[in-house]
Parts: sequence; structure tokens; C-alpha cells
Amino acid sequence: MSIEFIGMIQARRLSEIHPPSGPSVQPDYIRDFARAHEAGGFDRVLVGYWSDGPDGFLVASHAAASTERLGILLAHRPGFVAPTLAARKFATFDQLTGGRAAIHVISGGDDADQRRDGDYLGHDERYARTDEYVEILRKIWTARAPVTHEGTYYRFANAASEVTPLQQPYLPIYFGGSSDAAVAVAGRHADVYALWGEPLAFTRDTVAKVRRAAALHGRSIRFSLSTRPILGRTEAEAWDRAHAILDRIHAVRREQGLPPPAATPQAVQSQRLLQAASNAEVHDRCLWMAIAAATGARANTTALVGTPDQVADALLDYHAIGITTFLIRGFDPLEDAIQYGNELLPRVRARVAALQAVA
Repeated sequence: MSIEFIGMIQARRLSEIHPPSGPSVQPDYIRDFARAHEAGGFDRVLVGYWSDGPDGFLVASHAAASTERLGILLAHRPGFVAPTLAARKFATFDQLTGGRAAIHVISGGDDADQRRDGDYLGHDERYARTDEYVEILRKIWTARAPVTHEGTYYRFANAASEVTPLQQPYLPIYFGGSSDAAVAVAGRHADVYALWGEPLAFTRDTVAKVRRAAALHGRSIRFSLSTRPILGRTEAEAWDRAHAILDRIHAVRREQGLPPPAATPQAVQSQRLLQAASNAEVHDRCLWMAIAAATGARANTTALVGTPDQVADALLDYHAIGITTFLIRGFDPLEDAIQYGNELLPRVRARVAALQAVA
């Protein structure tokens, strides 16, 4: 199986241990962040979506213009841009970047966050809307005549687009969400299904479940896993750094006056991480759950802790059960991206090549 690495860029230095400071959009930082990933051998970078953050299309455009080959995975929440317009926006972006665009479809797992942008649909309805939305995107991208559509959430007549994606027949669709509603939609539409860094047993079960959902539609699907590697020259150094990061997270939360995280978050992926964290702090080789527990598992917050060789071996364990894409980012975002490019990605790729050579 091939392997793909995705990083993540933001418009300024920001993480659980680095509170926001300075302008919310810092063009030089976006440029340097994107170039560090390209120099480090990453295949793509994710540009995330936040209800209070800078516009992802524009951040992605600046990152793409600052690089030559780096792919862009743009997070997109259906419901805020009409699918006919979104189809033209993504197709235009793909043309301008020479076929480097992909979409990470996020239906939304938190009612309060959705409402900040005016979306009052319930959880399962959001996934039903996503189902219709992605279907429309692909119709517009591949149509050779105007498209008319009358559905539950969208209605339009004679929609057409003079721009189509450079990648044919359409852009790759990455998809997140662990609920039954999410898995059903992923089975119909996802090219890559994304999950957070869970223990191997949890991950194996999810891979099997999503594969069954895709098989119902005669489709195959690839899988991405997101985690936060914490590297050290020795195992002890890596764990010292990990505990220092956790201490800093607690301090930042106190300084910002943040309340204790919710015991039962709405997002199913978050619930799964917290369940794993309650079972044990460390799983498998070196999957550390303490940061997920400290933050309410509201995002990709599980860490693989160890030397570059130890973390590479842990990633290979996931690769062996069907994970072909790894989305990795650090708590010191730019500095960690550089370290991953120098010390982690080459090790993983060498191990995968060695396995393939004897297969």
C-alpha cells in the first residue's frame, strides 16, 4: 500500500500551548509554514475550518502560491456556500494550483459551533445535507449539460459551470465523522475516510465498519489517521517533552479561564477518544491519551511519543491494518513540521518501501 503524509497549516502560530497573538492573518507565517511542509516531503497540508477563523479558501490560495508541488486539503462545511458555487470555487482552485486541490468534508459535530455560522440543523440532518451536497458537487464537476436538481436541502435549475477540475473526473473527497450517519454517507462518497488517533483495536474496527459501508455501494475506500507525534532523541527525552506539553496546556487553560472540558462531548469521535483515555493513558506502543483527556478531545489530540524510530514503528502498525494516510501536526507547529520532515517521514517511507520490496 502507498503512503501519504498530510500536515496542517494555520494563518498564525497557534496551538494548545501557544495562545493566539498578533494579527489573525500573518502572510509570511503562512508562506513559511507551507514551504516547510513542502521541503519536508509532505504530500499535502490541511487548511482547517473554524467558525471564527480566517477564510480557508484565501489561506489555501496563499499557501499554494507560495509552493510548487504541495497539495492542499481544504476543510469545507456543507451548508454555508451553495453547492453550485462551491463546485466552481473548488474547480477554479484546482485549475490555478495545477491539480493540487482536495476537499475535507466536515458536516459538523457540535451544534453550538454550527450555530455561530447560522446552521440550526440537527446532527443527523447535517449528514443528510452533506450526502446531497457532495452528490451535487460531483454532478456539476462532471456534467456536460446544465443540471437541474430538486432535493431536500437544495433546489436549482439549469446550473452549469464553464470551469471543471483539472483532476478528472473530480477532486479527491476526504471525509470525517464517526457516527452511524457519518459512516453511511462516507460509504457513498468518501475517497479517504479520516479518523483521529485511536488505539489499534478501535481503528481496526472502524476500518472494517467503513469498508462494509462502502461495499454496499460497490466502492473501495482509503483511510487516514490523525495524530500528534512528540519526538525525542531518547524515549525518556520524548516523555519529558510530552509531560512538559501537558503541563503547559493546563497552564494555558488556567490563564485563559477555560472551564473544565465537557464530560460527554457531542461529537462521536471525541466520545471515542475519551473512552479510550478512560481505559488507559498509554495504548499499544506509545499512543498517549492524556492530552485528549485534558482538552475534552475536541480535536486531533492524541500523541505518539518516542524516538523517531519508535514513532515510525507505531505508524507502521497502523499501516498494517489499512491506514495509508497520516495527518500529523505538532504542538510547536512550524518547528515540529520541520522535525517531522527531517526525522520521521523518511523513516516511515523507508520502512514501507522495505516491506513492499519483500511482499
